[in-house]
Amino acid sequence: MNTATKLSAYGAALALLITGAYAIGTAVGPLSTATADASTSADGGHGAMSGAAPAGAGAAGHGDSHSGTVAETASDLPGGLASSRGGYTLTPTDPTLATGTTDTFAFRITGPDGAPVTAFDVEHDKRMHLIVVRRDTTGFQHVHPEMAADGTWSVPLTVDTAGSYRAFADFTPTGGPATTLGVDLSAPGAFEPVAHTASRTAQVDGYTVELTGDLTAGQSSPVTLTVSRDGVPVTDLQPYLGAYGHLVALREGDLAYLHVHPEGAPGDGATPAGPQIEFAAQVPSAGTYRLFLDFQHAGVVRTAEFTVPTGPAGSAPAPAAEPTPAHVDQPGSPSHGH
Repeated sequence: MNTATKLSAYGAALALLITGAYAIGTAVGPLSTATADASTSADGGHGAMSGAAPAGAGAAGHGDSHSGTVAETASDLPGGLASSRGGYTLTPTDPTLATGTTDTFAFRITGPDGAPVTAFDVEHDKRMHLIVVRRDTTGFQHVHPEMAADGTWSVPLTVDTAGSYRAFADFTPTGGPATTLGVDLSAPGAFEPVAHTASRTAQVDGYTVELTGDLTAGQSSPVTLTVSRDGVPVTDLQPYLGAYGHLVALREGDLAYLHVHPEGAPGDGATPAGPQIEFAAQVPSAGTYRLFLDFQHAGVVRTAEFTVPTGPAGSAPAPAAEPTPAHVDQPGSPSHGH
């Protein structure tokens, strides 16, 4: 084949290729930007986590991408799954934690204009609630940072073991919605993840806390925590952050966040100071949840921990497993500044 013939054949093949590509492109059409334009609401997981995710959803790795499930759309994702939401962003000064020592953890919340937010509403006696927990849901801490004039929040923090941690900033910017943002932190070193078995009984510092009621996905579920000490019901619980108890729920896997407050309020003339603390919690999906109850008695805040799978409405409570270890916050403790 001479040179002219080769060039002629090459040109014909090229023309066919271009024509085919054009035909395919016309049939497919332009890519849609609908998914890229989805925006998120900033309900922050206060009172209820919405959505309908299948059991086992999410990954225990990094939760800054909007993890959760296909059914949980961008508009109804539970709180704490992203570091940016509704125009607000949580940015730690240093995402690395040192183990075995008390260090200062600092962060900022930036707003839709990119500038640090400095105006926050007081919610439950504080302008900022910070939850820190290892991704296997051990080492739970609920602390309250202080803000500097430039919008930098800081708090003394101690983590005892290495691993991947999740920090949740729970706040309401003035003029904005209640919001919960989450960010991953790292404490370098080897660690062994802890598996939690179902438990509806927790013991801490001589107190026994019993959990009754079932979590039903997508419904408001009544849950009651009953506090006793050495077998005697506690009827003089003390107000803590404007309530007799605070309940945080984390979905195992992706750590979707729910901060629930009890029915009634101290001093309302109708809510007793124990032994029962009643909550209404709405979890977004079937699965297993870790529940953390903060309560105050005799001047000390204590945290009781539970592991509760969801169940059908009206089902009988699961049998109590071995009591789950819980931690005690002594007055002045630098690592747990409730």
